[in-house]
Amino acid sequence: MSKKKAFALRINEDMLNIIERWAADEFRSTNGQIEWMLQQSLKEAKREPKKKLE
Repeated sequence: MSKKKAFALRINEDMLNIIERWAADEFRSTNGQIEWMLQQSLKEAKREPKKKLE
C-alpha cells in the first residue's frame, strides 16, 4: 500500500454533514468514506493509480 499524505480540505458544511452520515451508514470514518469516494471516481474515469509490483 502506498504512503498516505495528510492535507487540509475545505468543504461545504452541508456536504460534509451528508458525507459523515453516509460514512456512518457504511461503518467507515469520514476520512475513509472520502477516500472510498475518490477511489470510485478514479475507477469510473479509468484513472486509477498504477499498481506497484512487490
